[in-house]
Amino acid sequence: MDSIANIFSNINFELIAQLTMLALVVVSGPVVIVLLAARGGDM
Repeated sequence: MDSIANIFSNINFELIAQLTMLALVVVSGPVVIVLLAARGGDM
């Protein structure tokens, strides 16, 4: 049981949160472009 607690104490949740937010921002750009192109709209 101690090894499980040790694994969780070594995980940097702030780093995981920052990488997740970065991934969302990076993915949202092309998604918006694709949706606009699919709808035939312009900026």
